[in-house]
Amino acid sequence: MGYVAGETIQDDEFNAFVNNSSSPFGWNHFAGTGLTVYGLGQTHLATVGAGDTVTASQWNGLLTAMDNVGNHTNDSLTARTQVTTGDSIAIKAAVAADLASLAAEVAGGSASASALTTSSAKQASSSSSAWSQSHVVEHSVTFANANTMRWFFNGGGKIRVLGDRTGNGATGGGATSKDTDWTTLLAAVGNFDIGSLATTRSGSGETLTTNGLSNGFHDLGTGYTVIIKLTADTSPYTANYIQISAKINAAVGSAVTITVKYELIDGSADNTYTSGNTSGVDVTPDRVGVTRVQTFVISPNSTQGLSANITESATAAVSNTTVT
Repeated sequence: MGYVAGETIQDDEFNAFVNNSSSPFGWNHFAGTGLTVYGLGQTHLATVGAGDTVTASQWNGLLTAMDNVGNHTNDSLTARTQVTTGDSIAIKAAVAADLASLAAEVAGGSASASALTTSSAKQASSSSSAWSQSHVVEHSVTFANANTMRWFFNGGGKIRVLGDRTGNGATGGGATSKDTDWTTLLAAVGNFDIGSLATTRSGSGETLTTNGLSNGFHDLGTGYTVIIKLTADTSPYTANYIQISAKINAAVGSAVTITVKYELIDGSADNTYTSGNTSGVDVTPDRVGVTRVQTFVISPNSTQGLSANITESATAAVSNTTVT
């Protein structure tokens, strides 16, 4: 016998487990299509008719589906065995508790999910030359429809942007002291990952002038939200900063595109030597070498329980402006 303790589950109890659209949420709401922070795009389960018997197949289908999402979110669920025809179906409280736990995982953006695939760079935009004022890049990521976009972030998906320096600013080809400082500032941001409800940076240090890291996809609107402004903390370069903002093209539930703006702003004083004895002297000692912004997509995959990979349909370089 699979389940013999407790009361046999009733049709309305099973239907609540499957289809409840308010707390405690049912499977179809938090793992199916869902709304806002709920929904993973998994197959909807059927309810039973009033007065009908819950079959072993129906019950097992719910338990298997729960285990699959539990595996993806790395949630710890009650250990169960499958039932066979004629078994009594009980332990209602444990199922209810596990469904609530899974719903909370999805609402939290599947923060512990590890079945994720990091793409190669989808977009890479470099400054047109060495520069001394600014390099600003906008990259967009678009999904097939609004539901897929929600499922991507609810399942633990992230949009990653990464800035680095690929060239030197000195006239003779070497690195300037400002180059070195910008390398440090870029590393302090590191991998900048926009998730469901929050954003993270892999780097550390420098001056966190604006801290909007508590913002994720579900917090964005159609105008840019500044998520971070990180300012250099070493003199004489303390007017230099990186600012990263993001927006979506409509309200969550209708949006299909997220756009990220990565701004490198050089506000420190510049020196240029154009006369006198400049032999062996770098005539542009305060220029920044070529900088680059790359965008990656970190997608939920099907290796630990989801029915299919969830990823974007297109990316684009919206703008790339260098002010020298």
